[in-house]
Parts: sequence; C-alpha cells; structure tokens
Amino acid sequence: MNKPYLFFGDHLRKKYGRRVLKLPVNANLSCPNRDGTLSSKGCIFCSDDGSASPTTSGINDISEQMKYAKENFKRSSRETDYIAYFQAYTNTNASIEDLKKLYDSAIGQDHIMGLMIGTRPDCLPDNILDLIASYKRDNFELWLEIGMQTIHEKSLEFLNRHHNHQSTRYAVERAAKKGIPICLHIILGIPGESWEDMMDTAQEAASMPIRGVKFHHLHVIKGTKLEYLYNKGSIKLLSLKEYTSILCDFIERLRPDIIIHRLTGDREESTLIAPLWGLHKGTVLKSIDDEFERRGTYQGFLYTEEDF
Repeated sequence: MNKPYLFFGDHLRKKYGRRVLKLPVNANLSCPNRDGTLSSKGCIFCSDDGSASPTTSGINDISEQMKYAKENFKRSSRETDYIAYFQAYTNTNASIEDLKKLYDSAIGQDHIMGLMIGTRPDCLPDNILDLIASYKRDNFELWLEIGMQTIHEKSLEFLNRHHNHQSTRYAVERAAKKGIPICLHIILGIPGESWEDMMDTAQEAASMPIRGVKFHHLHVIKGTKLEYLYNKGSIKLLSLKEYTSILCDFIERLRPDIIIHRLTGDREESTLIAPLWGLHKGTVLKSIDDEFERRGTYQGFLYTEEDF
C-alpha cells in the first residue's frame, strides 16, 4: 500500500532496487556546544553519548564499528548495501584534513553506497561544504543532516542550542547552492510552542531548498538537563494522540517532494525516561498512517506555492 507521505525507505527501494540500510558511525568528534567553544553544557535533550548508536559503543576504529553493525543488523540473506551514517555529536567539527580521512575510511568499506553526515548549522564553513559536495556522484546516496529543530528563537534558547534560525537558513542556502541534499532535524513538542508555532516551522521548512526532514518527538533521556526539568514538573510532553495529530498537520504543509527520513525519535528503554509510548515504534507508525487515512489527506495536502 502506498504511504500518504514520501518515506526514505521507499525512496531507497525505488531508486536502487535493493535493500539499503544506514550504518551508524561514531567518529569520536566533539561538539562546540559541549567543548567550551559555545557552551560546556550541550543541548538540554542531548545525552553524554551524543546520540551515538549502541553498536558503536566501546569501538574506536570506524571499520570495526561498521563491521560489527553489519553483523548486528543482519536479518536475512538478502543482498544489502549500506549508507555510512556519521551520527554522534557534530560530524563537521574538525579540520578538513581529518574529516576527509574519516569520510574516506567509512565509504571505503565493503558495500557502502552512501554517506550521511549529521551536524549543526554553525559548523559548516565553505571548505567543509566543498568537501562534502565532492562526494556527489551517480548511484551514491549523499545527505547532509542539519539540526534546525525549530525556527523560534525562544525555543532554541530553551534547548540551549547556541545558534539562531538565521544561521540555519544561511547554512542550508549555501549547501543547496553546492548541490548537497539536505535533511533538517525538527523537534515537535518543545515546551512553550503553540500549534501555530509548529505550523510556522512547517511552512518555513517547506520554503527552504531542502530534500529531506527527520522528525523527533521531544523525549526525556537519562542524565540530561531535560530530565531535571521533567522531574521538577516544569515541562509537559505530548501524548501519542497529540503527537500524531501535530505531525500529520505538519506533513500536510510540507512540499510533496521532501523525503521524510524518520517520523519519530528512537531511544533504548534503559535510557528513556518519557514518554514511554516512544518505545513502541510500530504502534506510533500505525497511529500516523491511521490518522492520515481517517483524514483522507497526504503530504502536501495544504501546501501551496503561493504561501511563500
């Protein structure tokens, strides 16, 4: 059955005609929001592992990380290719020489047919964008993931992001001019944001020269500043019903050509404080599909170019 939104997994199957998975990579890079450049506290939602995959834990060598992940992800005998996904912390936060060695090492492994790089909008100087653009070629899946989270300055300050939305817009426009496919990270359910605020973020995302979006529901991870605020009763999290409704509202306002990489955040049960509905990914995805079916709508249903 066709989904009412353009999903990344479907994009990969249609484009390459085979099974393609992301292999998480931890390059052991830091973040300017943690190393004292901007702050030593980090974003309030980010744990000490910097969103690193458990498959990379305790393994420093990238080739060994990827080899272990391949074995861990093996579910069938089907032919499988992989995208090297630099996921943990800020993966453009190093010299261009060091970054090239890291990226080259990852894509030089067997059955790697793509490169995905997660970073902040304020860590993308022109020479690093040129490096990333140099990996573009036919039948190679290249993505630059930029943590926008929201367009609202009050929310960015609450999250302790230490960048403003203008820096995101500037980074996206410069990367797009170099032909780099961009995926924005967006958090729904930031305390203090109204429905209208989140829809404003949707309309801004739809107006930007991006190719993808990755959604996260705000969730509380052990050991974060967000956990402290949650335990104090200072913040309210979205219910599954609320998240599903807001997410569908958001997707209805996106351009139809924007690829949705993820619909909900992921976290291991041992490190997740709340909301616990986030542990049941299948239930969440079914809830989203059911809501679209109930509405009879789809991605781009409320998008019109005249709005921009």
